[in-house]
Order: sequence, then structure tokens, then C-alpha cells
Amino acid sequence: MQRPSLPTLSAAALPSLLLVSLTATADINSRYNTTQHDFGGVGLLQTPTARMAEDGNLSFNANRTEPYSRYSISAQPLPWLEGTIRYIAITNRNYGPEEFSGDQSFKDKAIDFKVRLLKEGYWTPQVAFGMRDAGGTGLFSSEYFVANKRFYDLDVSLGIAWGYIGNRGGIDNPLGWFKDSFNDRGEVTADVSQAGDLGTNRYFKGPIGVFGGVEYQTPWERLRLKVELDGNDYQSEPLNNDIDQDYPINFGATYRLGKSIDLTAALERGNTAMFGITYQANMKTNPEPKKYLDPAPEARRGLPAGVNGSQVDWADVSRRLGENAGINVQQISLHGDEVIVTGDQTRYRNRAQGVGRAARVLDNSLGEGTYDWYTLVYRPRGMEVSQTSINAETLRRYEMNEVNADTLRKGVVNAVPSVLDDEVVYTAPLDKYSFGTSLGYTQNVGGPDGFLLYQFLLRFNGAYYFDDNKWLNGSVGVNLLNNYDKFEYDAPSNLPRVRTDIRSYATSSDVQLSRLQYTQTHRLDRDLYAMAYAGLFEWMYGGVGGEVLYRPYGANWAIGADFNWVKQRGFEQDFSFRDYSTLTGHVTGYLQTGIYDVLAKGSVGRYLAGDYGATLDLSRRFDNGFTMGAWATMTNVSKEEFGEGSFDKGVYIQIPFDAFFIRSTTSVGTIAWNPLTRDGGARLGRYYQLYNFTNDRDLDNFNDGFRRLTE
Repeated sequence: MQRPSLPTLSAAALPSLLLVSLTATADINSRYNTTQHDFGGVGLLQTPTARMAEDGNLSFNANRTEPYSRYSISAQPLPWLEGTIRYIAITNRNYGPEEFSGDQSFKDKAIDFKVRLLKEGYWTPQVAFGMRDAGGTGLFSSEYFVANKRFYDLDVSLGIAWGYIGNRGGIDNPLGWFKDSFNDRGEVTADVSQAGDLGTNRYFKGPIGVFGGVEYQTPWERLRLKVELDGNDYQSEPLNNDIDQDYPINFGATYRLGKSIDLTAALERGNTAMFGITYQANMKTNPEPKKYLDPAPEARRGLPAGVNGSQVDWADVSRRLGENAGINVQQISLHGDEVIVTGDQTRYRNRAQGVGRAARVLDNSLGEGTYDWYTLVYRPRGMEVSQTSINAETLRRYEMNEVNADTLRKGVVNAVPSVLDDEVVYTAPLDKYSFGTSLGYTQNVGGPDGFLLYQFLLRFNGAYYFDDNKWLNGSVGVNLLNNYDKFEYDAPSNLPRVRTDIRSYATSSDVQLSRLQYTQTHRLDRDLYAMAYAGLFEWMYGGVGGEVLYRPYGANWAIGADFNWVKQRGFEQDFSFRDYSTLTGHVTGYLQTGIYDVLAKGSVGRYLAGDYGATLDLSRRFDNGFTMGAWATMTNVSKEEFGEGSFDKGVYIQIPFDAFFIRSTTSVGTIAWNPLTRDGGARLGRYYQLYNFTNDRDLDNFNDGFRRLTE
């Protein structure tokens, strides 16, 4: 039996892969593709519009308008929801005192969102509501309503805004009729202790300004022209940085270079040039590269009369199932007219593709007449999760165009693994070793020591298997390149330093034992699974722990709990430990909402710093395997104790390696962005999760890829 090797590329190396793929993902044939504005998100130049990017769109934006350099990532996780994370460098203001941050410019970080309220109709405009800098220092905060109407190649927008976008004012706030406090927004300061606070004391306060503009799609599809009325007069800029504005009209042009790169140039404030670049990709429609390195499905041979089990070379069948169908075979057995293959799918992300290929292999080995059903029992990490049975005759008839896809689907049965009195005809030998290398990458963004601190590592990954459900897994990283010599600042903390000692962990050693963990799994009952583990779980913690998960087959929900005693590791990431230890764990509920394939995860429990609270994680998975998600954690730690950021939150993208490689793979990587590393709401980084091990219990995953059964 050949066990799958570890991934050859780590999740942390994925940003470069994603950037390489961008030039092949946007659809230039759409005449009215959206463009990004200066702050990130669909819009004109300084102002947003009511338009939304294509569902699943992801854009990377950078632009420069003196004295601001802006860097943002904007995503369209739902057709009606846009989200943006952003850094702004205010280049004529220092981050802090020279002895604290040198000559580094001031950095501001923020989160924006926009929601479509009304979709454009024949007579009605498209209307959206949005908030800029809703989670950040609030230096550029604004709330707005905006409407758009298209007239052939002209797209007209008009909106009203409170705060930064509407600083020109001119309209009294009608909310002031109800309460005087709505008339004054107050002064915004660069108090980092408020960074990440929702800033509800500022919402919808102050006078209202008007903004809008026109975007013209020229006859040359690559060129878009923009004219806008800027609602800001630049006389209330952050950090007492007021700017001259000759007139409030901005002019710009966007040129689409290739299929996914936009170049924008503009004259803003009547006296200042703006230059920007945007890379766009679509996670929903991203095409997979042709799998040149995959073997073709076994060609059908002339079917002889059926043979019995004793006449078959089952070791050869096992080998071919692994090579052609991607199935890591553990056992083959017979039950009446059924052949049962137990193992795990290690190559094809779409399980149906492996089922079809396996049926071809078994047909070619068994002939016609003796065995009518082929059953694949998925047993990842030694736990029976699900089984899929296919009627051999129905598949043959479908390939000869004698039945349609609906009939074929009825000939495929998904079920809970059965306990049968079957005849075992082959048991695969255990492959005890697995090795691999990967490129690791860590970073710290937006700190006082430098905007981007980075480290590249060469990782050596390995595993030793005592049994299918008992194994030891480890990873060692060797420093290749970094600029962590600049990393000197230790963030202040009012809590036990469970995460904010990140500088010491990053700079103390060039060789890092990031993980060495023994894990054991077990299926306790029909729908109940368990896992126990001990060792070095992550770069900061080791200990012992366990997890249980109840996940009914085919249900859209599950519930689980993990319990862990952990001790803080030494800064050198060897086998040493520090004094701090704690109990941490959570009860987690999972719900497939059925709304745009959104998975909701809610956890309650105890965090690493001893605080108690809850985490909400919402993610959307697209049919091609890409996932967009965001999380937020609130605990009993006060904003003052938590410090800058007020509460823990972040966003992430899960990317199937299958989307980039010319060979099929089930490996998935994660890119996460957390604006601040703080001690409140900090969770243990567990490498294995039972919910992920049991994904084959989700029938939607199988149905999404059913069309690939015969590929």
C-alpha cells in the first residue's frame, strides 16, 4: 500500500502562486466589468459606487496619491456583499518617535464593507449601503448610501455620506432633529488603543456630503474614463494633515492590461496625480489547468465472462486503483455480488471522478456477470466515514449512451459504511513512512519596525505510521531569508503573553521544530468520532488534548468539542518549555446554512489567556474548492485589557492546489490575514480537525463533482 506523500508546497507559499494565476482568470469579454477605486472596492476614484464585482471576485490593489500610499484586498464573497481590508501609509507623518520606529511612515489599517440593497431594474437604480473604516482607527471612517443607473455605456452614480467621504458637508444631518449629538461627529485621533473598535459613537454623525460621478466605457473595451464629484474637501484630514484642493472634480482613466490587470491614472483634488494598479481573479470561476500529468482512465477491455474472487490478482488491482483512481487501498473484500474496496481518496478532489475510474479498473479485472456492485468505503485516518456504491451495468450503459445522467445518478448510492460478514481477499501492507519538503513563509505586516517583516523557511515534513489510525507527524523549518533583524518591538499586553511574544519566537533560532505530534483516531459509533493527541502542536505550544465530533451522515450540521492542556514552548522552538501552562478548549457547532454554500461555525469556550468567550466563523465554499471566510472572537476581556484591536478578528482564503497544478491533488492551503496579534481571544493552532477528516459525510461535495464520474 502506498501512502500519500505530504504536500510539496506549504500554504504560506500560496500568495505567489495566486499572483501568477491572476493573468488567466478575469473575463475581459464582459464589456462592463467593474473597476476598483482608490480605497479598494468597486468604485470610481475617491468614491464608491453601488456596483458589485462578479460573485467570487478577488482583487489586489495598490495606488499612490500624495501623501497617501494605499494597499488593499477586496473580495466579493456573496453576490450582494463586498469586503475590503486596507493599509494606508501616510508618508509625510512618522509612525512614532524616531527612537521607536525610525523614519517609517505612519500606517493605518482598516476594514470596509458594502451591501447591495436594491438590484438595478429597468426603471430603478441599483442602491447600496457601505461603511469605510468600520473596523480600524476610524481615521478615514465614513458611512454612505449610493445609487447607480446605467445608460448604455454611461454608468452614473450619486450618493450621500457621513464622515470622510462627505467631509465637504453642505446638508444638515436630519438625525440631529432627534438628538443633538448627531450634529457633531467629533475629532478623529490616531489613538491606536481604539484601533479595531467598531466606533459606533461616530456612526451617522456630523453633516452630510454629496458625491457621485460618471464612468464611461469607451468603444475600445480596454479603456474606461471616469469623472467624479469628490464629497471630501480635505480640510479635516487625519493627523492634522489638511491638503489643498483646487476644485472638487477628479478625472481618471482605467486601462485593462491583459486579462486581469487594471492600470489607473487620475488627476485628483485639481492638483495631484494618482497612479494605481489592480490584479483581479475570480475564485468561483477560476478554470483548472488541464491535468497533463494525470493518467487517462483505464481503457475498457473486452469483458470476459465473470470470474470469481480466487482467480483475481488483488495486489495488482490494488496497485492500479492507487495509480489510476487515486485510492490508497487498505482492504478489498467480497460480499455476495458486491466488491468492497476500503481506503482513502488521495488524488482527486472530486470523489465521483475516483469512483468512475475505480469502476473501470474493477470491470477490467472481474469481467461481466459475477459482481454487479462496486463499493468504495472511505476510511481516512482509520475511520470509516462514508461509502459509495455504483452499479457496474448502469455505468457501462451510460458510457454507451444507452441511459442518461439521471439514470446513472440513480445507479450510484451513497450511504453510511455497513458492518458486513464479508470475505476479505486482500489486505494492503502498511506504508509506515512519509516524507516531503515545502517552502514556508511567515510575515508581520503594519508594525512599527517595518511595514513588512518576512521570513522564508525550507520545511522538512515527515510522518511515521504505527497503524492507519495512529501516527507521528513532524515538521522542521530552516531559515533561508528574512529581514527580522528589524523586528525589535514587543507589543504591550495586559494579559498573559500567549501570542504577543511573536518577535522572540521568530528571531531566536534559524532551525525551528514547529511540530512533533502523536495522533490517534477512532470511530466510536455510527456518527461519533474521536481523536487524541500529544506533543508539540505548533510553534508556541505543546501538551496533550482530544476532540470528539458528532456528525450524522448526510446532515447539514455537526457538533464537536476539544479539550487541551498546553504549556508554552521555549523561544528557540526546540524541546524546551516556559513556565506558562493553561487549560483551553471549545464546544463547536457546524451548520451548512444552504445559503450560497455558507458554512457557519460557532465556538464557545476557554482561550489561551484564560479568557472565556465565543468565536463566529463564516465561510463560503465554491464548487471548484476555493473558500472565502472571516472570523470574529469576543471574550470577557475588556477593550482596555485587550488593547489595540478591541477584539480578535480576521479573514482567510482556502485554496485548492488542484487549481494551479497540472496533476490532480487533494491538498489545500490557507492564507489568513489577522490585522493584529493580541493575547485576548487567542486559540490553539491545532493541525488536525475531525470535521475536515469527515468531509465525505457531506453529500453536497460528492454531488457537486458528480459530472466528473466518467473523467
